[in-house]
Amino acid sequence: MAAEGGGKEMNEIKTQFTTREGAYKLLSHSEYSRPNRVPFNSQGSNPVKVSFVNVNDQSGNGDRICFNVGRELYFYIYKGVRKVNTSPFSTDGAAADLSKPIDKRIYKGTQPTCHDFNHLTATPESVSLLVGFSAGQVQLIDPIKKETSKLFNEERLIDKSRVTCVKWVPGSESLFLVAHSSGNMYLYNVEHTCGTTAPHYQLLKQGENYAVHTCKSKSTRNPLLKWMVGEGALNEFAFSPDGKFLACVSQDGFLRVFNFDAVELHGTMKSYFGGLLCVCWSPDGKYIVAGGEDDLVTVWSFVDCRVIARGHGHKSWVSVVAFDHYTTSVEESEPLEFSGSDEDFQDQIHFGRDRANSTQSRLSKRNSTDSRPLSVTYRFGSVGQDTQLCLWDLTEDILFPHLPLSRTRTHTNVMTATSPPGGAGSGSGGTNATPTPNNKTGAIDGAIATGVSKFATLSLHERRERQHHEKDHKRNHSMGHISSKSSDKLHLLAKTKTDPAKTLGTLLCPRMEDVPLLEPLICKKIAHERLTVLIFLEDCVVTACQEGFICTWARPGKVVSFF
Repeated sequence: MAAEGGGKEMNEIKTQFTTREGAYKLLSHSEYSRPNRVPFNSQGSNPVKVSFVNVNDQSGNGDRICFNVGRELYFYIYKGVRKVNTSPFSTDGAAADLSKPIDKRIYKGTQPTCHDFNHLTATPESVSLLVGFSAGQVQLIDPIKKETSKLFNEERLIDKSRVTCVKWVPGSESLFLVAHSSGNMYLYNVEHTCGTTAPHYQLLKQGENYAVHTCKSKSTRNPLLKWMVGEGALNEFAFSPDGKFLACVSQDGFLRVFNFDAVELHGTMKSYFGGLLCVCWSPDGKYIVAGGEDDLVTVWSFVDCRVIARGHGHKSWVSVVAFDHYTTSVEESEPLEFSGSDEDFQDQIHFGRDRANSTQSRLSKRNSTDSRPLSVTYRFGSVGQDTQLCLWDLTEDILFPHLPLSRTRTHTNVMTATSPPGGAGSGSGGTNATPTPNNKTGAIDGAIATGVSKFATLSLHERRERQHHEKDHKRNHSMGHISSKSSDKLHLLAKTKTDPAKTLGTLLCPRMEDVPLLEPLICKKIAHERLTVLIFLEDCVVTACQEGFICTWARPGKVVSFF
């Protein structure tokens, strides 16, 4: 329904949006939800999450989708863009039949909070799905066979707090990692039991604000490792594309990046204020984007261990960030000129796994010391509790600020931001294309250990800015972070222990004027309730909101219209 007046237009839900490569369109036939399609009452419920897997059934229709809504968990055949025909004379474009899930489960006393498929072992006959719960347990199920294989932390002897993130360890058929709102992470093996008594631990390694313990037992049992990371809830973690590094974001506002196998801290970053809620890696593993309660998206260089840009477009907390592997581009020639018709531009942009894999390969081979840099554009997206979707382009004038000034004039202080205060470098000069575990920054470690600029105070302008943000958050409290009482206490504890004045203006947390500020390519309201999912697939983008609606947005040129 068209909005009347400029004020109402701002609140209108968008069903399509246009970028340089063309128009993205919402597909009604690919919307998933609870079978009755009644909006879910999300008060007191955990975020709706979505997981995908392809079972390789040779039929061309091997995609499967899993999502949780309240106490319910659903598993369907995914009817994506390629499976439909939009001709009015065809029935192929009919909406997905929500009355026929492959598997549906309703839990009592606890709610699903997150889930992850093991893509290595998926077949048409069997898939391994891990599900984390609000009471702390983790379940291994097979929604094709409709079986429950194992339950981990069943008696809550390992951790009683909510599971915030669960993922299979890349390249493994049996190892998985679980994060909790207690701030702890645990490494499990599906082949081992958890024991009938609370585990005892011995210290393996520790560093600044983290410690890793092994489980003391006569026989091997779960958990294999216990990670204690930061203060407050550990909200999300993500493995690097090669599986060697682990990025964690916590309620204390810190991003911490570890060498997973060596159990060593590689680098750290602090939010502008508030907790960090989400994190993702670029396709080549060179950049990390995090978002959270400061309403910002922050881009952090893995090689240089420093913030290289911040993006401001959201009006409330950022709940998900994700890179789009299919629109990230690397060109040997001059940067793309975004002029001409959509058809001309389509010839230059290709979607598909081959494109994504080729881009990742070429990005990994790029050496930052090349005399003539490539034209590079990373695309990433973010969704927030303000119900808005933002798309961002991370271009070479931000990534390589040594380029001529003519390419960087639109970004404030790009040139001055290339060197940290006092000329202290980080990493290995930022020239190694392939980072190593020893490529940690002494400057950052020193900033944590000695509290560089510990007498720094917030200026009057910054205090006003912070008060303004806090007022905004109070206004949006209905869309605020849902947490247990225990994590609320941990959050308050973290606030008392972390003094923002000791990090603001250091390498951990540059001031706003010290790094380039990105503006989103598009910023569109696409839901009535807070957004909790953003997934970039080959021919579409998938979003979900806390009302329990999972939406598919066809990429430009992926839906054929019939007249």
